[in-house]
Amino acid sequence: MSAHGTPIPMTSQRSGPLSGQADVPGDKSISHRALILGALCVGETVITGLLEGDDVLDTAKAMRAFGAEVTRDASGIWHVHGVGVGGFAEPNQVIDCGNSGTGVRLIMGAMATSPITATFTGDASLNKRPMARVTDPLALFGAQAVGRAGGRLPMTIVGAAEPVPVRYTVPVASAQVKSAVLLAGLNAPGQTVVIEREATRDHSERMLAGFGAEIVTEETAEGRVITLTGQPELVPQRITVPRDPSSAAFPVCAALIVPGSDVLVPNIGLNPTRAGLFTTLREMGADLTYENLREEGGEPVADLRARFSPDLKGIEVPPERAASMIDEYPVLSVVAVFAQGATVMRGVKELRVKESDRIAAMTAGLRAGGVTIEDGPDWWIVQGLGHGKVPGGQTCASHLDHRIAMSFLVMGMATQAPVSVDDGSPIATSFPVFEALMAGLGADIRRG
Repeated sequence: MSAHGTPIPMTSQRSGPLSGQADVPGDKSISHRALILGALCVGETVITGLLEGDDVLDTAKAMRAFGAEVTRDASGIWHVHGVGVGGFAEPNQVIDCGNSGTGVRLIMGAMATSPITATFTGDASLNKRPMARVTDPLALFGAQAVGRAGGRLPMTIVGAAEPVPVRYTVPVASAQVKSAVLLAGLNAPGQTVVIEREATRDHSERMLAGFGAEIVTEETAEGRVITLTGQPELVPQRITVPRDPSSAAFPVCAALIVPGSDVLVPNIGLNPTRAGLFTTLREMGADLTYENLREEGGEPVADLRARFSPDLKGIEVPPERAASMIDEYPVLSVVAVFAQGATVMRGVKELRVKESDRIAAMTAGLRAGGVTIEDGPDWWIVQGLGHGKVPGGQTCASHLDHRIAMSFLVMGMATQAPVSVDDGSPIATSFPVFEALMAGLGADIRRG
């Protein structure tokens, strides 16, 4: 049973050429941060292009619960009237973050250095995910956390009445952990320092600077050292959210494997900490080009054109690239099936603790469709069958994971037999227009 209601089985049929323009939703990572930082300003932040998927809408509800005024006008523009750094009110109800690991972890950070208490929960998938990676560093500020065994939701955070700044080395490559610590540091006196041995997406640093925080990033022998000066007065902003590269991955990858396809995906964010998939696809021989390169709101942006690429080759993806494409490995593994030779993916243990164990989920589904896979704790290898040779015909478990569901539906567009997923309802968490958008390009995805 889906945590999102009645399960929605879906089947993807072999497609004719995909063509046209794919207007994917706004970037989910930037949407979360825009709402949270807008709530920590005094005054009105105006957001255009916000992703209106379930995950982000849950973050908007949470900001209202903490005292911010968050509204959407008739033209789809969002307005956030914030309460200022340290101004969060204590919510009078449990904060339900649905399926969003990003939402819950960032919000925990944002409230952890205020003298308030909040209880967090989520859907069946989120309540299985580890929170200690965030609550451990938040405890250094003086916050307390009480949750289920294994540091899992539901969980109550008691914010620090007298927070202290911290110096914290992130033990795993995680933008969520880094961002939670930085957001907590906003209401701590002095300087909070976060050290990353391996660089992760830097949307939080860019946006904090844009809102007027004093934040400095240095590359050192220790790694990337980020220093934030606490208790700033953040300045409200007008934000245009670029389109989400993680959502763009699905029409882009579909175009690469469906014969005759030519798809343009406009206004995609190409932050170098997020664009690893596109670099990898080009190394595999994908006909993928960047057009109209520009910068919007401090983020690099371009239009992506993806064309059918019949001569894809398997490669070894550099492990150090994992952080810049961690959410894209499931759909990359689908593209790898249609390449010649092996695609090797290492350094990806984070996939084991996402909305599902994504290595296990993709391995099981691809094997059921006739693909040879090897996998280990933090690696997997897909043996490509080449274009036109992938059997398909399987029904795959989505495990309440939107990216697993969409990846297998992309696969079915180019296999010999249709590919089904047991429940496509989680797709609404990040890409609510996925079905309509893919149908507009020429894909044949059916419910039931």
